[in-house]
Amino acid sequence: MIASLVGGRVEGNGEVPLTGFGKIEEAGEGHITFIANPKYAHFIDSTLASAVLVNDDFDPGHEVRPTLIRVADAYSALAELLTAFERMKPVPGGVEEPCHIADDAEIGEGVYVGAFAYIGAGAKIGKNVKIYPQAYVGAGCRVGDDTVLRPGVKVYEGCCIGARCILHSGAVIGADGFGFAPKGDFYEKIPQIGNVVIEDDVEIGANTCIDRATFGHTVIGAGTKLDNLIQVAHNVEVGAHNVFAAQTGIAGSAHIGDGNRVGGQCGFAGHIRVGNNNEFGAQTGIPNSVGDGNRLIGYPAVDARQFARTQVYLKRLGELFGKK
Repeated sequence: MIASLVGGRVEGNGEVPLTGFGKIEEAGEGHITFIANPKYAHFIDSTLASAVLVNDDFDPGHEVRPTLIRVADAYSALAELLTAFERMKPVPGGVEEPCHIADDAEIGEGVYVGAFAYIGAGAKIGKNVKIYPQAYVGAGCRVGDDTVLRPGVKVYEGCCIGARCILHSGAVIGADGFGFAPKGDFYEKIPQIGNVVIEDDVEIGANTCIDRATFGHTVIGAGTKLDNLIQVAHNVEVGAHNVFAAQTGIAGSAHIGDGNRVGGQCGFAGHIRVGNNNEFGAQTGIPNSVGDGNRLIGYPAVDARQFARTQVYLKRLGELFGKK
């Protein structure tokens, strides 16, 4: 059955019972695991797992004990299995007490509202939304169908969340943008009267903050995935199907296109434009606009190949200058 779920081909005992998942180096009898990265291939001889998802071209060079399930992409197949497993878990439902739901809030069918959650005046909550305990949905917010707000999520007034989104604990959507005008010896706050628009199928990690626009919208495009501890400043516009790793920061009014892949601790300057399908290595600093299809790393960001050559030269500086 498992092989059929992922379109796999069984090699070995197709009737072996499976009871759970495990890392290949820690799995026990009854577990299914996977090998997607070749550096883990040697564990095939020591793992106690009963079945292993492997790529079609995986070649252990000899007969192995566990049952192999050969698929086109082991990592994608694992994702399918884990998704199916997740759907088997009990789904919370109903409205727990105590919580607060404004009299004029619109609540769709199948919504779950956990204890101590708050839904403000005029909010519209779609079908099958899950709002876990201590989450806050401010006045006038919109939350699309099948979206999940994990415990402690805060969505400030007037913000819009699309369908099938997942917001993890501690995420803050719509806090004031960092806007202050110098006035003599102090700074005067600039009111932030815009909002945040999160489109469909977005996932936002724990303790990530997306600031509301000064006016207009801060936008996170459809299918984009944000890791934990990310800062998105006011009036930023992020396109569709980007992935951002933890501790990345995007300064105000930056525009980022579609399909970009961003490593951890990257920094984007304000008011720049980034195109589509770029890759940014961890800790890359992007002070200027970038086109399409680049692989960049370092600060300031340079082509990854140039960066690698530079590192070689830096290690040889003593030798190049005749010093030991």
